[in-house]
Amino acid sequence: MQSDAIIMPTLTTERLVLRALSFDDASAIQLLRSNESVNKFLDRPKTIDIEAAKAFIDKIHTGTLRKDSYYWAICYKDNDKLLGTTCLWNISQDDTIAEMGYELHPDYQGKGIMQEAVATVINFAFNTLNFSIITAVTLPENISSIKLLAKQGFILDKDFAFVANEDLNGCVGYYLKNKLL
Repeated sequence: MQSDAIIMPTLTTERLVLRALSFDDASAIQLLRSNESVNKFLDRPKTIDIEAAKAFIDKIHTGTLRKDSYYWAICYKDNDKLLGTTCLWNISQDDTIAEMGYELHPDYQGKGIMQEAVATVINFAFNTLNFSIITAVTLPENISSIKLLAKQGFILDKDFAFVANEDLNGCVGYYLKNKLL
C-alpha cells in the first residue's frame, strides 16, 4: 500500500474541511460505500470489509499521486469524521475537462453539506486548476443529484458535447463551463 502522506490541497468552507483521504477513514469509507441508500444510484460493488476499503483508499492515493484525480473526504471543521466524499476525476489528456463525483452518508443529507462542498470544488477546479469544463453523470431518477447540479449551474448535455452517449449507460450527463475562460 502507498504511504498515507498524500499531497492534496485542503479546501475549507464556512462549516467544512475537504481534506485528503486517509487510511484512518477506512471504517467510514466501508460504511459509506456499503450503504444501500448511497449505492442505489451508483454502479459499483459494495465495499464489504475494511480490507476492501483500504484497497480503495490505496487506489485513490495512487490516482492522486499520478494527478489523475483529486479526491476529498468531507468533514465538519470541528470533527475529522468523514461525512462523504467528492472528487474530480476522468481528467482529459489536456487537463481542461474533469468529471465531478460525490457521495454523502444519509445521516448528513439534506443539510446543505454537499452544496457547500461541490461549490468549493468547482471554485478550485476553475480558479486553481484552470479547467474549462466540469462534467457530472447521474441516473435520471436521482432527483437529489440533479437538483444539486442545477443549483450549481450545470446544464443537461443533451447534445453529448462533453459527455459521450456511449459512456452514459442509462445515465444523463451534465456540464458546467468556466465563466472565466
